[in-house]
Amino acid sequence: MLYNYYMKIKLLRSTLIACLCLWPGLLQAQVTVVRVADKDVYLDTSSLNRKVQKGESFKIILSTEQLINPQTGKNLGPIYHYSPKGIITEVQPLYAIGTLPQALPITVGQEAILEEKITPSASVAAPKSPAAVSAITSSKNKLVYEPIDQTIISLSTGPILAEHAHNIVTLSDSGLVTVWTRADEVLRENANYQLPNTQTPLFISVHALSTTDKADIFVSYFDTRQNKISTTILHYQDDQLKEIDTIPYFVKEHGCRVHKTIWAQKAFISGIKPGNARELLYKDGKFVTSEDSYPMQHHWLPSTVLFPLEKGTQSNLIYTSSNGKIVAVLANGKQIESKDVFGASPNRVKYKHEIVKFYPSLHAFGSPGNATIAGVENTTKMGLLSSTFGQYKNGKIHFLSYEKGKLTIKETVELDGVIYDIACTPSTLLAAEVLPNGTSSVVEIFN
Repeated sequence: MLYNYYMKIKLLRSTLIACLCLWPGLLQAQVTVVRVADKDVYLDTSSLNRKVQKGESFKIILSTEQLINPQTGKNLGPIYHYSPKGIITEVQPLYAIGTLPQALPITVGQEAILEEKITPSASVAAPKSPAAVSAITSSKNKLVYEPIDQTIISLSTGPILAEHAHNIVTLSDSGLVTVWTRADEVLRENANYQLPNTQTPLFISVHALSTTDKADIFVSYFDTRQNKISTTILHYQDDQLKEIDTIPYFVKEHGCRVHKTIWAQKAFISGIKPGNARELLYKDGKFVTSEDSYPMQHHWLPSTVLFPLEKGTQSNLIYTSSNGKIVAVLANGKQIESKDVFGASPNRVKYKHEIVKFYPSLHAFGSPGNATIAGVENTTKMGLLSSTFGQYKNGKIHFLSYEKGKLTIKETVELDGVIYDIACTPSTLLAAEVLPNGTSSVVEIFN
């Protein structure tokens, strides 16, 4: 009898957990945004019949659209587009404060979905689906999206689909440009564009130059027929990505947030050495370069960044050198370099009889005299700088500071895959890790 009693209790518990898993709506509640302050949102919880707890997750309903059967015309209900998940950080009697991973164009009156934190017993926990496994990798400092069946060699972010959208744009080794929207720990594909097979893809950048509402996409590639580097410019219009121009420059974005600019560089000057950089502008319906040039000291744009390391000075040139170290050129002309070696990126092309290597992007953010530099280290299997992709095993992102004339690593984020490129959002650093099976996971690291 005692055995039967415990078996009934166990069965009841299993049934209850199963029901909660099958009907997640029982764990959710819809509340209203009543105030927005940067990444913090204030949620009205006065109508809930339960107490909200710290650590619960929520997501904002950014927009909805109706799903219509095109054959019957039947309305199948709304499709919801959500923000990335946030966490409840403070609870008051009638409202709660939640923090999103990044600032979004959210307004008072929008609705949010609040998800109660449920921790089932380990003995009755359901097997984890691929989506659930992906969610486990998320933390308050790092969010790893579900793997994408592409080998991503470059990425960026910006308002591609709409004026205030926060899209991620990727470039694969096969030349496929893809625009994604975030949906929890999943990236949803919205649009794509395929480069011709005679164009070897190099890097992708995003910035609003031709219009103020949506950004342009700049795809730099090496033309194997003409032995030169050019850039195709794409724009999202009429529900698809369309080529609007091609320019004879290598193009890469510099800077983060409101300080982002787009720079152009003439390729293969003096043999295989790149030339000086000029800012790319849009004037009189054309993409043109500025008259002023900035000396890159024969370094490619992706492995350089311009940022004022010292107070009261102009921007310093910071670059990844051929020996793998990060070097900064100070205002007095003195060069300082990091003690740590940063492995070269697998991204390279063959030009005539030479192999041209492109190092992963550098980024700098903060304020003059208090800058943080983000640099990539790809660890090689043999412990040496490699010339082929197969010799790399995984990557790291180091965050360095400039203090007392030295570049010092302050924090390191390790990833499971090799890193070709990194990019900035208003509050995060993006990276695409190429996993051993050739797929890629976009990683968002919160500042």
